[in-house]
Amino acid sequence: MLTREKHKPMCKVWLEFKGEPILGKGGAKILEAIQEEESISKAAKKVGMSYRYVWNYLAKTEKTLQEPIVQTHRGGRTHGGTKLTKLGENLLKEYKRVEGYVGEILGDEEHWEAVGLKISARNRLKGVVKEVEKGVVAAKVKIRINTPVVVTALISKEAVEELDIKPGNNVEAVIKATEVMVAKERE
Repeated sequence: MLTREKHKPMCKVWLEFKGEPILGKGGAKILEAIQEEESISKAAKKVGMSYRYVWNYLAKTEKTLQEPIVQTHRGGRTHGGTKLTKLGENLLKEYKRVEGYVGEILGDEEHWEAVGLKISARNRLKGVVKEVEKGVVAAKVKIRINTPVVVTALISKEAVEELDIKPGNNVEAVIKATEVMVAKERE
């Protein structure tokens, strides 16, 4: 039998546009290097790829998106250069956000336990949502615990919307050492 020390969950992340892959780990490295070096040739050298490969990658991605992800300026050694467009910056930012989120989940043993595997945490309190206050970034969820206690969890607005948390929902307050999370059974 395999143990947790011998294996771990892994996955590859990429962004798609209309069903076509446009940015994966290698592409993110290219965009990041262009952002740092402000040069396609220096970026190619930095990531260990040929200039031609990087140029073709950028052209293919821009053709798929029908919009530029880099902006080049001609002018030789002193005046030339390349910068990411706003779209290029946003793609790189989104890729890093998703990759970080997925990496965090894959490494979070409590998450894997909470989605159906055995959970070791005993600090789970069942209760009913009494109030939801959404802010710009975070949301405050007040939960009346079955024993007459109310726990307040500060979680992201995105989590409240993704879980569709509303007053009257039956939830569990899963208490971690540094935070209170909210869990809801899938309907």
